[in-house]
Amino acid sequence: MKKDIPEKGAILQRDRETYAIAPHIPGGITDTATLRKICDVADKYQVQAVKITSAQRIALVGIKEEDLDAVWAELATTPGAAIGLCVRSIKICPGTSYCKRGVQDSISLGLKLDSIYHAMELPNKLKMGVSGCLVSCAESALKDIGIMGTNKGWRIMVGGNAGARPRIADLLVDNVPTEEEVLEIVAKIIAWYKGSTNQNRIGRIIDEMGIDRVRQEVLGKDA
Repeated sequence: MKKDIPEKGAILQRDRETYAIAPHIPGGITDTATLRKICDVADKYQVQAVKITSAQRIALVGIKEEDLDAVWAELATTPGAAIGLCVRSIKICPGTSYCKRGVQDSISLGLKLDSIYHAMELPNKLKMGVSGCLVSCAESALKDIGIMGTNKGWRIMVGGNAGARPRIADLLVDNVPTEEEVLEIVAKIIAWYKGSTNQNRIGRIIDEMGIDRVRQEVLGKDA
């Protein structure tokens, strides 16, 4: 029986014969040349669907197994981390680059996080969301690590997820003044999680330990 092929970023589809792949598009920000290449590949290999995903990627659905290597070679890009125990995605809103409501530069911060963490192996899957204001178009409160811009800096939340047992993230720290300090705190969260013996997602760990203890372990005794 056919299965997913993680090393090729290929997810078996409902027909149990074909696969879907999703090239990595950091923050969903791309250019016309990349879009044309995706369309050309989709036409050449007669994919069944081209779908915009919730992780800000473009999935090519219905690829034959024997075509996977050729498709990736022609796309000349890396797979999005759509499967596996790793950092799956960093969802980014337009922030101050484009949105009239943005108060912080979510694109700058989000792309830096993506370059550091995308596809990093972890005890369980992990998603991040970076929103440039409290409208939170990146759905930051439903991410394992959620970051929202405010007039005073950045709000960092942990433990959110959707799925069968949805959970709203807990506030870890508020009013973080700079992008550099956010990156330092996220690094501490990831280091804490990688060192955990608990294989659950962060939200379940918080349910077991409590946010105060998690905050203390991640940020230190004086947090």
